[in-house]
Amino acid sequence: MNSISIHSQRVKQFSKLELIAKQVVEGFITGLHKSPFHGFSVEFAEHRLYNTGESTRHIDWKLYARSEKLFVKRYEEETNLRCQIVIDTSSSMQFPLTDNSNPDGVNKIGFSTYAAASLIHLLKKQRDAFGLSLFADTVEVHTDCRSTTTHSKLIFNELEDLLNPPKQANKKSSGAKALHEIADKIKRRSLVVLFSDMIENSERSQDDLWRALQHLKHNKHEVILFHVADKKKELDFDFENRPYRFVDMETGEELKLNPLEVREAYQKSMQKFEHDLKLKCGQYSIDLVEVDISEGFEQVLLPYLLKRKKLF
Repeated sequence: MNSISIHSQRVKQFSKLELIAKQVVEGFITGLHKSPFHGFSVEFAEHRLYNTGESTRHIDWKLYARSEKLFVKRYEEETNLRCQIVIDTSSSMQFPLTDNSNPDGVNKIGFSTYAAASLIHLLKKQRDAFGLSLFADTVEVHTDCRSTTTHSKLIFNELEDLLNPPKQANKKSSGAKALHEIADKIKRRSLVVLFSDMIENSERSQDDLWRALQHLKHNKHEVILFHVADKKKELDFDFENRPYRFVDMETGEELKLNPLEVREAYQKSMQKFEHDLKLKCGQYSIDLVEVDISEGFEQVLLPYLLKRKKLF
C-alpha cells in the first residue's frame, strides 16, 4: 500500500470539520511552543501510576518490564475534566449572512462551530469528557459529557449540521428558559463553555438570561462566556456612507437609514452594552472572553487552556 492511499484512509477517518479542527489545534500547539507559553502542557498521559490496593487488571506489564514501575493504562472513560459546550443558535448568530456576496466569510454561528470543534479536539487529546448543548428559545440538543469515540462522532455530526443553511428563519433568542433547563440537566460539576452574542429581544429577557447564568454558577459550575461578535460591523458600525436597509434577523423588521446619521449614538449604546456585560460577568464570577469572528481561534483556545490550568 503506497503512502497516498494510507494518507487518504487517515483522512476518511475524520469529517471535514474534524480535520479542520485537528489542523487548527496542531497549528495552535506549534505556535504555543514558539511563544512565551513554551512548555505549556496540552498533551495527555497514556498511563497513570498504579495506586496500591486497586485492581491489577489494567496494569501495563510490558511497560513494567521496561521501567520496573507499575503503570495503569488509561481508558476513555477516565477523565480529568467535564466540559459542557453550549452554543446559541438563534437567528442573530447567522450574522453576517454568508451569501453570494460574501461566499468566503464566516458568521457568528460558523465561528462558534469551528471554535467548539477545535476545543473538542483539545479535550480529546487530554482525555477530558465533553458534552454539547444547542439552544435558541428552547433546548434543541443536549448530550451528557463523555469521552468515547462514538460520542465524539455524534457531537461532530451535530456541529456539522450547524454549518448548513438554517432550517428555520427568525429564530428568536430567548435563552433564559433553555439555560435553566441545561443547568438542571448537567448533574455533575463541569466547566460550561458558552458561545453567544448575548443579544436578547428586551431588557427583561436580558435580566432573565443573567439569572439563568447565575443558576449555572449556583450549581457550582465554572463558566466561560465567549461573547461572539463581528467587531467591525456590530460594535464599530463600520459601514460606508450610503443608504442601507437593515433587517432584524430575529423579527424580520426592516429599517432604512444612512449609518453616518446614527453611528455615534449606536456606538455609545454598544459601549454601554459591553460595559454592562463585563460588570455582570465580574459580579457572577464568569470568565468573559470577547471574541471577534474576523480573528483566529487562538482567542478561544488559549483562554480555555489557561482556565483548565487553574482548575487542575
